[in-house]
Amino acid sequence: QFRDTARNLQTMSEDAALHGALAGVAEACIGAFRRGNKILFAGNGGSAADAQHLAGELVSRFNYDRPGLAAFALTTDTSVLTAIGNDYGYELVFERQVRGLGRPGDVLVGISTSGRSPNVLRALKAARETGLVTVGMTGNQREAIEGLCDLCIRVPSRETPKIQEGHIVLGHTLCGLVEAMMFPAEASARR
Repeated sequence: QFRDTARNLQTMSEDAALHGALAGVAEACIGAFRRGNKILFAGNGGSAADAQHLAGELVSRFNYDRPGLAAFALTTDTSVLTAIGNDYGYELVFERQVRGLGRPGDVLVGISTSGRSPNVLRALKAARETGLVTVGMTGNQREAIEGLCDLCIRVPSRETPKIQEGHIVLGHTLCGLVEAMMFPAEASARR
């Protein structure tokens, strides 16, 4: 497992297209924060945990103390999730939140290892219609998610565990880039 993970991360470290996509996502997030917008995250299962994890890194702190950033995981409010699931169906749990909470200029990061999660796809479609920047995090398959994203970050694997491991590395890198660009003085003080 360690060797397989190391190989996957090595492949990611040499993937110029992946680096360019990640830089584009960082720029989109930084632009949103500078305009007073927010970042929304959505995903199922392990990807729901990643959504919460990354929102927490932005709202609280990642590498050093600095002001909090407006980031939300659409996976955490059980009353909202169960109300939407019960009244409208599970495929709408993120779409309804995007339509209710999202504003033009916000960023939605839809995390789906398969690239085919119906509720994530519907959220991305709603985000695009609402004027949000749409970001996908997935594996290396070419699925429906690609057509709904302004930017798409693909882990070069088809294995769910390796994709999830790659997502958290990419997410941490994204948080580090955003933090350093938003708060360069705090980054300098840390050195």
